[in-house]
Amino acid sequence: MQRQGSIGGSAAFRIRVTGGVLLVAHLVFVAWFTLRPLNVPWVMPANLRPFDGLRADLAMGWPEAARRIGEGLALLAPLGVLLPMASGRLTVSPWASLLNTVTAGALLSLGIELLQTGVPGQVVDIDSLFLNTAGVALAHLALVPAGRSWLRRRTLARLPRTPLTAEEPAQGRTPTIPRVGIAPWSDALPPSSP
Repeated sequence: MQRQGSIGGSAAFRIRVTGGVLLVAHLVFVAWFTLRPLNVPWVMPANLRPFDGLRADLAMGWPEAARRIGEGLALLAPLGVLLPMASGRLTVSPWASLLNTVTAGALLSLGIELLQTGVPGQVVDIDSLFLNTAGVALAHLALVPAGRSWLRRRTLARLPRTPLTAEEPAQGRTPTIPRVGIAPWSDALPPSSP
């Protein structure tokens, strides 16, 4: 049984499987990158004040700030494409898709930040949560609507076309239903007993 709004046939299966495999591979990489213990001589305190870390990064100068902010945006950005790809749906509300994807990215980022509290050398940073979520949203907005539109056009181009005739409208012939008359009350009521 095929879900409503999903791609038809083997193309849907290939896209879902590819998206699922890439999603798992990316999540394994993210877990390794963010949750491995680091040997550092000194660890900064946790940043729980929004935008303090971004201000500190910007104060360091252009190249270092761009590198740090870019890393924060890029870490979970592939989820913006891989989550919709793993679902394989073409006809879905763009806003609902964006909301679902960004929510999943934010929750994953929050989970990573909470797990980092117990990992030696890793520092919790609320700004990472904001940057990771923004990266997911930007990747989704940049690629998913255009990709879905392209796939819809490609799928429609492969569908067989049937010419319309003057006698038969686009929906087909309307079925005729034989009408049954209503029985008189005398037939519907039980016989009266004397």
